[in-house]
This record gives sequence, structure tokens and C-alpha cells, in this order.
Amino acid sequence: MSLSANISVEAPIENQIQEIAYDGTEIYQLPPTLSEHLAKCATKIDFSKTSSDIDLLQQSIKKEDEKKEEESKDPKEQFQSSLWPWDSVRNKLKEALTEVCVLSDVLNIAKEKRYMVLDPIPLEPPEVKQMVLVYARKKALASAANILQSGVERLKAVQSDQGVNRTNSTDFHIELLRLRRNWRLKKVSNTIIGDLSYRTAGSKFMHPGMFEVTKAEDEESGSPPASPSGAGAAGTVACPKINSALRVNVPTELQGVAFIKVITQKDQEDLCTATVNMMGSTHLVPQAGAWQQTLEYAQNVLFCKELFNQLAREAVQLQAPIPHVVVGNQIRATLLPGIQLIISLCHSTSSDSNNSSEPIKDHDHVLEHSLHQLLREFHHKNTHHPFPHPASGPLGPSKKRMLAGPSAYDRHELLEMTKSQTLLEQIIAQAQHIFTRRRTQYVLDTVARDVKDPMITSHWNAMNSPTMSCVKINITSHGYDANLRTSLVIHVKERSLKCICRDGRIMHMSYEPQELRDLILCQISQHQIVCLQNLAKCMAWQILSSSSHLGIGSVEPLGNASSCVLASPNSDRLIAVQVRCDSQIDVKVYIAQSPAKDFFPGSLVQGRHWEHLGGHFKEVRFDKMEGKNFHNKMEFLMASLTSQS
Repeated sequence: MSLSANISVEAPIENQIQEIAYDGTEIYQLPPTLSEHLAKCATKIDFSKTSSDIDLLQQSIKKEDEKKEEESKDPKEQFQSSLWPWDSVRNKLKEALTEVCVLSDVLNIAKEKRYMVLDPIPLEPPEVKQMVLVYARKKALASAANILQSGVERLKAVQSDQGVNRTNSTDFHIELLRLRRNWRLKKVSNTIIGDLSYRTAGSKFMHPGMFEVTKAEDEESGSPPASPSGAGAAGTVACPKINSALRVNVPTELQGVAFIKVITQKDQEDLCTATVNMMGSTHLVPQAGAWQQTLEYAQNVLFCKELFNQLAREAVQLQAPIPHVVVGNQIRATLLPGIQLIISLCHSTSSDSNNSSEPIKDHDHVLEHSLHQLLREFHHKNTHHPFPHPASGPLGPSKKRMLAGPSAYDRHELLEMTKSQTLLEQIIAQAQHIFTRRRTQYVLDTVARDVKDPMITSHWNAMNSPTMSCVKINITSHGYDANLRTSLVIHVKERSLKCICRDGRIMHMSYEPQELRDLILCQISQHQIVCLQNLAKCMAWQILSSSSHLGIGSVEPLGNASSCVLASPNSDRLIAVQVRCDSQIDVKVYIAQSPAKDFFPGSLVQGRHWEHLGGHFKEVRFDKMEGKNFHNKMEFLMASLTSQS
């Protein structure tokens, strides 16, 4: 009996191992696809054999197959097949069908590439000789070096031929790079378009502000600069022409030079001038070659047109007591009774500069600068909104409006918060303030010039706002400034004045200069009387009475009259002083003494003490007295009238 044992047969690994990881994991290659398997099998076919060999091989294989089929056939089956007369026809049709199907499959495979891809048979790499490659590369580098050397020599020859004529010429692309550093450019189709507008800065002006950049022709870029004789005859100075490979084409409405002119004048002067020409002889007309200056002038024209358009629209919409007038390129607004503000847009090109024969008038540079600042501030507000606090709040309301809820603002305060001034209202307010300030300066200067005693000094605050100024007035007497200094602060606003006196009183006045003159004269008279009283106290004189507004005598058109009565230390001398401020300072001094020389006791008055009542007052010829000023003369007078006993 034979012994049997169980043998475990393990199937071979079909896929090869690609990688074994560090932990022993085996990673197998993926099985090949049908197309890859077919390509692998096709590589084993030797297509170098001739068709005759293939035909002989196929015939031998076919004969062997037929012999095997005949041997395997049963004689009974052969007998039965011979009994069917259509057996041969069926076999022929079957073979024809097979061949047609094969032909259809071959055509599909040849026509559509998704069935089979023919890969070339990998051949053995040919032997490469390194020295042959080295010689080939050396020959190619030598030919390339010859081409470069010939190009360099040709460029040197062209440069030497042109000489000094091409020293100032610049390349188009370098000029374009410089242009892109300062201006916005974009390429539309085959043209380069630039933007002059202020839309990125917050402007809402509808003008496109586009310009076109082209390449200058050689004859234009190398032409000599034009003589400025024609421009000089027209009243303008032409910029020197610069050779440039770049040409900018600015729209016709943006060519030339433009600026905003602001004039303040009275109604009697130049009642209506709708056409304002260019002020010649001081402005430059840019030439075609200076593209940077041309673009700056064009952008300035666009800015001035936007500013004038904004002001004209506001002038039509505002409902002023005296309506604003917009005629042509002028805007007229009434500042104060009899004074007008005229804002003009002056735009001139080189073609119409010959007509600039109008004489130059004085214009306000401060207001023109303020207009530019106001429009730029308007642009800044359009793009810079206050950040919400807290961060979850809505974007847009101002900080003051955000505090309306916690501060419990009422309806009136909320309505006042929504109000804002337009550009025209702001420039009118600034112009009104300038006129009110000038009138205040004129009044203070004329009063200080006319009134020598006391001295009036004005100190204007250097830090002012466009619509409010502050001036401090000091009234002092020479040599007695330590005795008394009368101070007065005036806030100059748009159409009014706010005066803060030394004693804390606040008075509001209009823009009329007579009101301020009246106040200054009243302060002068009060200063003289108060300073005299302080001087009398220092000299031991007694103050019997004092009045800042004396109600006797003629009524003064300006100022007022002040008076005081002083008594000597022994009460034997009396001095009555009256200071009346009109167009000139009028000072009258009266004295009286006791005992009276004309007192005689009689039957009715027996006592001698009645003689100390004093006699009649006598006027002193004050202008004939020695002394530098009023208080110096009064000091001498009180010293001479003081009794030695």
C-alpha cells in the first residue's frame, strides 16, 4: 500500500511586483489593458518576411487542417452531406459572409483609431559618435556668431551715418513705458487709448477724457523745431519742441489752455461781459512733441470744465434772495449789496489766441485756489467713506450721525445734520468773509490813523478758517499802558461781526463799517475816562461821579460822550472832564475851587462852612497845556491843583 500526502499547489503570481515598502507591503503592477496586450503581441510579429513565405505557410497550415477534418469525419455523416444538393452553395455563401465581415472589420479599424493603435517596433539605438556632435555644434555656433557680428557691424554703420541727428531721438517703447508711469493706458484692438479723467479719484463728470497714443513718423520726429515767431506775435509763448517717438492725440475740446478766473467787483463796473478771452502773454501753448505737457494741459482743461459745470448747475438750482445769473462762460452771484462775484471759465487754443487782446484785470488768486481745493475735496468724499463703528454697522453714515442715537438728538438736530453746503455756497461764503475782513481792516486802520491819542493796535490771528477770522484790539495810552489796557476781541464771520468787550459783554453787529467804527469810538472814550480814574486814585484824588454815556449836549452821529468829576485830597479843588468822540476826539476840562471868592455871609446864610461848596466851573484851555497826551496833561493839572497844606 502506497503512502499518500496532501500537496498544496499555489497559483503563480500573475502580476509582477513593482515595489516593496518598508513595512513589507508589496505593490504590484496593474495588468495590461487589451490595447497594451495587443501591442505587445504585435511586436512579436516579424513583418520583414515576404508575402510569398506567408502564403506558403498559410497553405501548409490549411492542408493540415483539412486532413484532420477528413479523418475526424464519420462516413455516415459524409454520406448524409452528399445527399443534400445545396450543401456546396451553403458553404460558399458562408465563406463569402465571413470574408465580408472580416473586410468590414478591417475597414473600421483602419478608419477609426479607437480600435487599434499601431506602435512602431522598438529598434536598437544607433551608435552615436561624440566627436561628430562636437564638430556639428561648433560649426552651428560659428555660423550664429557670424550672423550676430554682421548685424553689429551694420548697426554701427547706421549709427555712425546718422551722427548727432539721432542723439536726442528716443525709442517708442521706452517713451510708452514713461507714459504708463503717470497715465492710465489700455489697448483696444490695434490702438492704444489713454484716460485723462478723474473718475478714479471720485469724479462724476460725464466727459470720457480719452486720448490716443500713436507712433510718430520718422520725418516728424526728426524735423527741426518750429520758430516761435508766429506764437509770439499771437501773444503766447510756445514751448520748445522736443523730438519724440510718441504722439498723443487729444480731443479738440480738451486742446489749449484753460483756467478759472474769479473777480469781485461793484455793480457799476462791467455790468455784463459774457465772452471772456484768454489772458495772453503769460501762458504757454504746448507743442506736439511735448506729450507730457500736452496731457497736463488737457487734464487741466477737463478739470476746469468739470468745476465750471458743477458751479453752473448749482447756480441754477439754488434759490437765493437775488438769483444767480449764468450767461455763457460766466456765473454772477451777489455777495453783499452792490458787490458781485464773477466766476469765468477761460479756455483758449493756439488758433484763437490772436483774439486775446482784452486787458488783464485783477483776479482773486485765493478764491481760485479755494475752488480747486473744494472740488478735490468733493472728489475725496466720493471715494472715502467713514468706517462704521462698530464694524458690524452700516457703511455710509458719518460719525456724527452714528452718535445721534446715543446722544438722543431731536428732529431739528437731525435735519441740521443732513444739510450740507454746495461748492457755490462755500465759495460765496468765503468771498463774503474776505470782503467783511477787508472792511474791518480798513475801519481799524483809519481809526488808528485818525486817532493819535490813545494808541490803537490790532493783532490778527494767523490761524484762521476760510470763513472766520479773529482780531484782538488793544487801546493804550503812551506812558500809561501799565495803568490801563483796554482789550477788545472781534470775530469776523461771513456777514456779521461778534465783539467781546473787556468786561465780558458780547455784541453782534452786521457787515456795515459804521457800526464797528461807532463801537471803537465808544471804547476810546470809555478808556480815557477809566484810565483817568485810575490815575486819580494813584494821586489821592477822589472820584465824585462818572458817566459812560453822557446825556447832555448835542447828539453825536458816531460814538458817545463820557464824563467824570474829580476832587482834590483836601476837597478844595474840583475837576470836571468831558470826552466826546465824534470824527475827532474832543476833550473839555473844567475846574472849580473853594472857598469861593465871591461868597459873602448875609442875613440868610450865616455859617462860613457854606463857602466850601465851590464856585463856578471855568473851562481850561486844554490844547495849550504842556504834555504828550491826555493823561500826561491831566497828571500835570492834578499835581498843580493839589494843595500843599
